[in-house]
Amino acid sequence: MAEQLTFTIQNRERIQAVESTFGRTGKMLLKPGRILVGEGCLSKLCRRGPKPKVFFLFNDILVYGSIMVPGRWNNKQKLIPLEDVQQEDLEDGMAMPNQWLIRTPRKSFYVSAASPEEKNAWMGHIEQYKSLLVQAKGLPTDNAAENFFAATWIPDMASAICMRCSKRFNVANRRHHCRRCGYIVCRACSKSRALIPNISSRPVRICRACVSRVHEGKEQGKQRAKGKHWKKNTVEDTPTLCEYETSSDDESSEQGYQVPTKWFKSPEDEDYSPYCYIKSEHRNPPVSEL
Repeated sequence: MAEQLTFTIQNRERIQAVESTFGRTGKMLLKPGRILVGEGCLSKLCRRGPKPKVFFLFNDILVYGSIMVPGRWNNKQKLIPLEDVQQEDLEDGMAMPNQWLIRTPRKSFYVSAASPEEKNAWMGHIEQYKSLLVQAKGLPTDNAAENFFAATWIPDMASAICMRCSKRFNVANRRHHCRRCGYIVCRACSKSRALIPNISSRPVRICRACVSRVHEGKEQGKQRAKGKHWKKNTVEDTPTLCEYETSSDDESSEQGYQVPTKWFKSPEDEDYSPYCYIKSEHRNPPVSEL
């Protein structure tokens, strides 16, 4: 009982310390049953290339943000429910070794670790606590339909021309991203806006190639709605998900002063751990806390 009380107090202090690094711009992270599992720095592939981001893994959410002052000040906090996460292992890239893909309904992005061991630790723990959470909530385990997740944005450096009309980008003709397919497009090819509910409550930018697909989805939705009135007792009358499937976050390029990451020291080792746990009790938090 005393050991459990000690762990609860230490866990509360760790979570409050994470909250303080985001200041007033961050959301409150402390809640009953929430456990901070681990934290570290990963490279996230942004529009203008890989950038170091601080990541915090809890037993129910994944939190990340931009590093302003290592260990003291972070901003642009993002929270992702673990049950919404799907991971895909990838081969090493020239700019992103030890990389993998994190998919969510609102935003999908590439991340990379400093070593294969760190990558495996992150992927393994994310999957472990996602499974525990899904089991605890009694959620279905087959929610990983491909169309449920947002599209990953292609980095700006990947193309010097519009991926729809092939016009070259310059000061006057700037790069934009289609939120539905993630392609790099010019302004002329991305004038349309569409509502993609899983990433935004407001209409977002889409390219001209995706416009027809969005309209097709709306027409199919109308036909199904009409069918429900005309054929109320038919077997075919089943609910269908909206076809606004793939997109990316309506987030601008994350900027900020970047500095090297400082790792916490593991109490069990003299060296700095590539994937660090603040306390030894952090390795195996009580499952009952879920």
